[in-house]
Amino acid sequence: MRFRTTIELGGKTATGMQVPAEVVEALGAGKRPAVTVTVGGHTYRSTVAPYTGAYYLPLSAENRTAAGIAAGDTVEVEVELDTAPRVVEVPADLAAALDAEPEARRRFDALSYSHQRRHVLAVEGAKAEATRQRRVASAVAMLLEG
Repeated sequence: MRFRTTIELGGKTATGMQVPAEVVEALGAGKRPAVTVTVGGHTYRSTVAPYTGAYYLPLSAENRTAAGIAAGDTVEVEVELDTAPRVVEVPADLAAALDAEPEARRRFDALSYSHQRRHVLAVEGAKAEATRQRRVASAVAMLLEG
């Protein structure tokens, strides 16, 4: 489904795109459908989110850069229902640490895709090896604490 919208800036850095209600309805998957989004020739996976009586798609800085777009731009957007499973690829060091603590592994595996992804991005975002090791240990400790 295609629609035209303007990229909105909410706060200092948060950006999103309003999705017409008729597009969400036509997708036929409820008010929070998982979708693939194509904008500016760039495709990414996301979820439509209801917010203040409207529907929005988030647009991260990474996706804005990849699409060559910015807040205030009017863009053509294509969305399709995303029925593929959402699986996070866990880096080897984090996987090994989780496997060493079966309860942490069990809790990690029970997390939603977005919460798993948050832990993985924290580890992968470390620039120094010592920081990465601390983040792996922190993720395992948080999971063990519940």
